[in-house]
Amino acid sequence: MRYVLLDRITRLVPAEVAHGVKCVSLSDDIFADHFPGHPIMPGALIVEALAQLGGVLVEATMRERGRNDLHALLTMIDRTKFRRMVRPGDKLELEARLITAREEGGQVRATATVEGQLAAEAELTFAFAEVKSEKLRARRREVLNVWLTGAAEEP
Repeated sequence: MRYVLLDRITRLVPAEVAHGVKCVSLSDDIFADHFPGHPIMPGALIVEALAQLGGVLVEATMRERGRNDLHALLTMIDRTKFRRMVRPGDKLELEARLITAREEGGQVRATATVEGQLAAEAELTFAFAEVKSEKLRARRREVLNVWLTGAAEEP
C-alpha cells in the first residue's frame, strides 16, 4: 500500500491555507480489504491525507521564515469527526487552515468534503524534525513539486 494520499495541491498560501485533492479510485490498494463488496475509504487514511496537506502548509510557512530544513511530523489529532462515508469514485476535496506555526511545530484545522458535503474534520498538530540529509530534502522537494505542478522538475 502506498501512503501518498494527495493527488494534487491546488492552492498553497503559506501562513494561511492549502487546498488539495484526492481522487478515490477502486484500484487503490485499500479497497482490497476495506471492505469487499462495500468499499469505504478508512477514516484513518482520510486523516492521513489531511495531515499530508497540513504538513505541507506548516512547512511552507516556516520556509517563508527562512527555515528550509524542517519536516512536519504529525503528533496529535484532536476534535476529529467523520460525517460521511467516502467511496471509490468520490473526489475528496481537502482544506487545511493554519492555526499556528512556531519553531517547535504547528497546528492546522483541516476538513475533507465530497460534493460540498463535509466528510471529515480535525485539528492536527505537528512537530518539526530538522532534515540534514540533502537526499531526503531533494526527495521532499520532488514530491512537493509533483503535488503542486503535476510533474517532477527537469534535471
